[in-house]
Amino acid sequence: MTLIRNEDLIASVADALQFISYYHPPDFIAALHAAWRREQSPAARDAMAQILVNSRLCAEGKRPICQDTGIVTVFLDIGMAVRWEGGRSLAELVNEGVRRAYLLPDNVLRASILDDPLGARRNTGDNTPAVIHTRLVPGDRVDVRLAAKGGGSENKARLAMLNPSDSLADWVVETLPGMGAGWCPPGMLGIGVGGTAEQAMVLAKESLMDAIDMHELRERGPRNRKEELRLEIFERANELGIGAQGLGGLTTVLDVKILDYPTHAASLPVAMIPNCAATRHAHFTLDGDGPAELTPPNLAQWPELDWDPGAGSHRVNLDQLTREDIAGWRPGETLLLSGTLLTGRDAAHKRLLAMLEAGEALPPGIDLDNKFIYYVGPVDPVRDEVIGPAGPTTATRMDKFTDGLLARTGILGMIGKAERGPMGIAAIRRHGAVYLIAVGGAAFLVSRAIRAARVVAFGDLGMEAIHEFEVEDMPVTVAVDSQGESVHQSGPALWRGRIAEERAIEVN
Repeated sequence: MTLIRNEDLIASVADALQFISYYHPPDFIAALHAAWRREQSPAARDAMAQILVNSRLCAEGKRPICQDTGIVTVFLDIGMAVRWEGGRSLAELVNEGVRRAYLLPDNVLRASILDDPLGARRNTGDNTPAVIHTRLVPGDRVDVRLAAKGGGSENKARLAMLNPSDSLADWVVETLPGMGAGWCPPGMLGIGVGGTAEQAMVLAKESLMDAIDMHELRERGPRNRKEELRLEIFERANELGIGAQGLGGLTTVLDVKILDYPTHAASLPVAMIPNCAATRHAHFTLDGDGPAELTPPNLAQWPELDWDPGAGSHRVNLDQLTREDIAGWRPGETLLLSGTLLTGRDAAHKRLLAMLEAGEALPPGIDLDNKFIYYVGPVDPVRDEVIGPAGPTTATRMDKFTDGLLARTGILGMIGKAERGPMGIAAIRRHGAVYLIAVGGAAFLVSRAIRAARVVAFGDLGMEAIHEFEVEDMPVTVAVDSQGESVHQSGPALWRGRIAEERAIEVN
């Protein structure tokens, strides 16, 4: 019998979560770098460059790759010959590890978990509880795989109960465009097939724990039907032209993973969960000989890119902007922002709009006239930082608030990530505003453009409080102009057409 001590599991979980917060898996870096070298779309290429530069900065500075440090998911395969120290449940041990990781003073991670999801939605303050899956297996060890899954990619999970005769590949290709860019492509697609509905979802999540090996599969060729499907879905998904950050380009998906399970003769449950550009997972084993030790990757595996944010970009002074100025911006144009902006996410938007609708005065320090709102929930600063990693959150969640805020204030525009939906675009066009995007998955890089930060309202909301940021040369792209033209519509359409033309030439 192997004795696993409580502290060994707690410390191992805590160390692994810290590790994955700032170290990308090297297989992801290699795949993304290869995609960057192949990419022909300037916008997508620039987005991937920012992600790669950000990744190296995080590995060197040991700070989070993304401000959304995720919801923790843990898979534990527990050997039946394992004996536990006792006194605490397995969930208590895992959650103590999560708590220790997220509250570590040297690298505080953002607490994003809310209890009472249908009620008060209070932040638990330490990112607990984790989602835990356990299996009893033969052996005398504990095998642990864990991930920190961002909300933007998790929200794009899809489940379908197909007919047994339906095509899995067709379903994926039909579903992927509707998922938008909020999952921060390029990344992985995890697909679960079979079992029951809940089993398919767990399989999809579990598949994302595997390393990227699509380049090896393409070189050697498929050995079975599952690998044939992986290749087919990979090729067809990238032919959609969605591209990095949904801007249009050659690479949307870096790998496709499939796990399956026997299912009922009348059923074909399929689930798809994407992993974003901030993919974070680790694997370790406990054998009774102390906590696990994770070996830091060799930073020589990270490319050193000569990324110049000023090349081809237009510098903008946020404190002197007028509605006439923004009317001249066009989708795909790159800007470097300097000046003052305010932040706000779902909870702050809801509260602001309620106050405006009730005729109440906004809190002191909230002057929205000729201002931009940045959709962000930053990580708390450590050491000499002004603010921690502060990348954008998915903008479509704010669509239902956009018309009301634009109608009642002098807001010029908004900054977030991914596309706006029809409701948001209509409001932007109606009020002559604009929507800009920063790169999701480049949070530490973005934070370096923030020169000062302070909470100006709703401090009780934690990371969702309204901050005032002073920024200098913050890189963004015009996503929706004042006429309602969206780069997330025109970009993928352009590259889908180019890819189709190239394929036709190859066939002929």
